[in-house]
Amino acid sequence: QVQLVESGGGLVQPGGSLRLSCAASGSIWSINTMGWYRQAPGKQRELVAVITRGGITNIADSVKGRFTISRDNAKNTVYLQMNSLKPEDTALYFCNAPDLAITPSYYKNVWGQGTQVTVSS
Repeated sequence: QVQLVESGGGLVQPGGSLRLSCAASGSIWSINTMGWYRQAPGKQRELVAVITRGGITNIADSVKGRFTISRDNAKNTVYLQMNSLKPEDTALYFCNAPDLAITPSYYKNVWGQGTQVTVSS
């Protein structure tokens, strides 16, 4: 059973920082893209940042310059460093691996359960 487990969410004041982690576990051949999405109450889920196995990143304009995505391929883990947090960053943050290879020819799109980030004074 392959799963993604997020950690690092919490309550932080505006201007503060948090670091989210997402670790993939189970029978994994390889993972190409890993990323973070978020969903605020009453809104659609949106892309925050993604990173390929080779380190190519795509960052949403709304968080560019404040958030950084990185990964440790040996640990099948992706990180999201969030600085200068704003109240509008409040959301449930989900980890995603859209092309997680169980075998060289069998891929799955896997989501984590989400971790809550609340930015409030």
